[in-house]
Amino acid sequence: MSLLIINIQGLLLGTHSKTPLIGDKLKTAEILDNAFLLIVHGRIADWGPMSACPERADEIIDAAGGFVLPAFCDSHTHLVYATPREQEFVYRIQGLSYQEIAEKGGGIINSARRLQEAHEDQLLEDAHRRLLEVIAQGTGAIEIKSGYGLTVEAELKMLRVIRRLKEISPIPIKATFLGAHAMPMEFRENREGYLTLITEEMLPRIAAEGLADYIDVFCEKGFYSVEETDRVLEAGSKYGLIPKIHTNQFNCMGGIEIAVKHSALSVDHLEVLNETEIACLRNSGTIATLLPTAPFFLNDEHFPPARQLVESGVAIALASDYNPGTSPSGNMPFVISLACIKLRLLPEEAINAATINGAFAMGLEDELGSIEKGKKANLIITKPMPSLAYIPYNFGGSIVERRIVF
Repeated sequence: MSLLIINIQGLLLGTHSKTPLIGDKLKTAEILDNAFLLIVHGRIADWGPMSACPERADEIIDAAGGFVLPAFCDSHTHLVYATPREQEFVYRIQGLSYQEIAEKGGGIINSARRLQEAHEDQLLEDAHRRLLEVIAQGTGAIEIKSGYGLTVEAELKMLRVIRRLKEISPIPIKATFLGAHAMPMEFRENREGYLTLITEEMLPRIAAEGLADYIDVFCEKGFYSVEETDRVLEAGSKYGLIPKIHTNQFNCMGGIEIAVKHSALSVDHLEVLNETEIACLRNSGTIATLLPTAPFFLNDEHFPPARQLVESGVAIALASDYNPGTSPSGNMPFVISLACIKLRLLPEEAINAATINGAFAMGLEDELGSIEKGKKANLIITKPMPSLAYIPYNFGGSIVERRIVF
């Protein structure tokens, strides 16, 4: 089966990098004008100027002056949840902080209570609908976390939903076990009891069923300490789960250092950072995954210091943090817009961070994230537009004309 895309105004070609793009390489964008792209059996086979375009293929798509880009790789989401939390949105308008809402029984605990009551089939139906929505917006690979269960059975239920999503999804999905997301109310006076539940009951069962690719911890004041994070990551590594952690959303407290110690694939959020932490990341293989929609939605003045990270030689990725409380959207083009507007990334930097570097943050760099021969042809064809910069410029608008996924 061959598919030929013709009349491409701008074809964004890959950089053939074996490591995440950093520094000046992040703003690399080789555009082939007036191009064709040939796909054979779902893989990128060839490209070139229209003057050298093949005459035949099993199917031909006319890009009609649109750009062709790799589909976005969203490496941090909480796509499986029971119900939205719009009341908390109202609380924030009324002036309550994230921590104050959590103390009222909102936040993660609210989502956990509702998910524990939800039927697995309903969770699957709702998550599948959200998945199709983000695919329509240009996402071609996604990571999904547990963490709204906070009991053995509810965490397993979430991960089984993610596994069932993998079976019906047209795009690759990575699963992350985030049992250490918040401390359940019943364990507030017995933190050791819940940590033991994670390490001695949840992890063995998750491993036995092969339910997760990664393990994550919310290392933050009021959630999990550095010592507790260390313990959970260590336990996860014994079952072959690769570390990723939430940290530095509100405080600098040692989460970066413990992540690097465990060779974490990524550290996510990083709304606040100090020079020591940036230096630690610069000398590691850990990717800084930035989630600008979270501080935007929380109306927080602290956005990740993306320019400082890039100029320090730290690898960055962009992701949506799609979740019902603090970022109820998986719209990656809007993430790219915010990255340019609020993080001061150049359009090329933001697009590379949301594609090839996002693929690295999911271990999918050999398959996705860039237009290179042999890679899966998960692509987007944009509406006609003058340049790549139009994607973040046209914030909130739909730039995707057609999606191609294999």
